[in-house]
Amino acid sequence: MKKALSTLLVTTVMASALAACGSNNTNTANDASSNEAAEGKQKVVAWAWDPSFNGKALNIAAELYEQEHPGFELEVVDMAKTDLEQRLNTNLAAGVSEGLPDIILVNDPNIQKYVNSYPGTFAEFTNSNVDFSQFSQYKVDALTVDEKIYGIPFDIGVTGLFYRSDILAEAGYSAEDLENITWDEYIEIGKVVKEKTGKYMSTINPNDEAWTSILLQSGGSWYITPDNKGNFVNNPVMTETLRLYKAISDSGIAKPVTGWSEFVGSFNAGDVATVVSGVWQIASIMDAADQKGQWAVAPTPRLNIEGGVNASNEGGSSWFVLDGSANKELAMDFLGSTIGGSSEFYERFLTEAGGVGSYIPAFSSEAYQQTSEFFGNQAIYADFTEWSTQVPGISLGMYTQEAKDALKNELPNILNGADLEKSLANIQKLFEQQVQ
Repeated sequence: MKKALSTLLVTTVMASALAACGSNNTNTANDASSNEAAEGKQKVVAWAWDPSFNGKALNIAAELYEQEHPGFELEVVDMAKTDLEQRLNTNLAAGVSEGLPDIILVNDPNIQKYVNSYPGTFAEFTNSNVDFSQFSQYKVDALTVDEKIYGIPFDIGVTGLFYRSDILAEAGYSAEDLENITWDEYIEIGKVVKEKTGKYMSTINPNDEAWTSILLQSGGSWYITPDNKGNFVNNPVMTETLRLYKAISDSGIAKPVTGWSEFVGSFNAGDVATVVSGVWQIASIMDAADQKGQWAVAPTPRLNIEGGVNASNEGGSSWFVLDGSANKELAMDFLGSTIGGSSEFYERFLTEAGGVGSYIPAFSSEAYQQTSEFFGNQAIYADFTEWSTQVPGISLGMYTQEAKDALKNELPNILNGADLEKSLANIQKLFEQQVQ
């Protein structure tokens, strides 16, 4: 048994207790849905976290679906992400289906682990009414296991180089100077910015792997291979990623931070000139209202290797349907007709919740072409969606988190000057020990 699944199986005793209790509970999600169906109503239940974002998206989709399907009802059960994952894993590990919803939200790095750990649990959308060619390919790749597509692509984390145009101008740089640059060029610009303005170019947190993830995917690689082996040794993209990470640290252009609050506080306070992050970072940047008009966005810097591109991704999630759901067909049709194929949905999702999806037909809509006064009247969403079509597709595999943990264990040694080849071998060995 793989160690990655051990935490799921530890909860089997708890799950058995839940099952025993559930045998006397007539108010489970599927029981309730069955009762509704018997009364002629059409209802599905969905589990999701963040009601103002993910829950809002589902409610927008439900409003659109009800227009063509009178009597349709959606119940959104809000819970913390960790609670949702624990409840789902507990039930599935114990083979308990009672109390599970029809629809669940899944963080993209967990997709392959769920599908492979619980075969037959999630509905396949390969031959559904969804045209997956209309989505950014890397999102579809994340949903594909053994050439079968599970779920509907949802929000994306396509990245950009957010920058303070006023600080860069003070250092002598224009928007053109940041277009399609390499990471080495980024470092050199950062040195000039630090010298001429006293501002850091960025932040750095050796306990966070966000930056290494961005660099890896921009080079079409990942921490693990498609067959779930460690991808640290003899991987030119990994070697270049960690060389650059250390170069950024050694250059003095990055301000050390130790958590989310310090990270956000650094750019809200004007201490750093750039932020390399996903499109969802817009809201945090705009929290500093006094910086209105001083921000802009450029493409993500690229690795100076063959196949490196000025586009990457950080984060994102997708919607799954439980294959054993009594309302499987209805749930699939609901998702497929809205989140899986409606430009109107994505226009409203952007304007009402600030969410960006990967549905390409929506990119030409008026909502996506809007300019942002905060970002110097730049059409930022049009830019992000264009970059999303360039993000390399990769397999996230089953053990992304285990691989990240192995990397973080060795990262301080790398930053302190350890031999990179030996460090990569250490990471590979630790990862293999974790998933034995």
